[in-house]
Amino acid sequence: MAGICNLCGLPDELCICQEIAKEQQKAVISVVRRRYGKMVTIVEGIDDPAIDINQLAKILKGACASGGTVKGRNIELQGEHKKRAAKVLEQNGYRVEVR
Repeated sequence: MAGICNLCGLPDELCICQEIAKEQQKAVISVVRRRYGKMVTIVEGIDDPAIDINQLAKILKGACASGGTVKGRNIELQGEHKKRAAKVLEQNGYRVEVR
């Protein structure tokens, strides 16, 4: 028997909490230079706990063909991937700001 979501009240198969959370978030993408001249793309601003940040990081790493990590609620991708990360996030329903 399927469970009921505590937030939206729908069965787990029909739960729309993550879709609503995506629409309310604004992902900010920036690139910083780290030690030894390495570039790192940082995706921040996705703070809603209804969003699985680890799954989103996995999608971004696969789309950008790079390594990366999750630190807190920020996603760090190895290399400069502003355009590609922005495209993937927009396709997944997020509002994106590139800095």
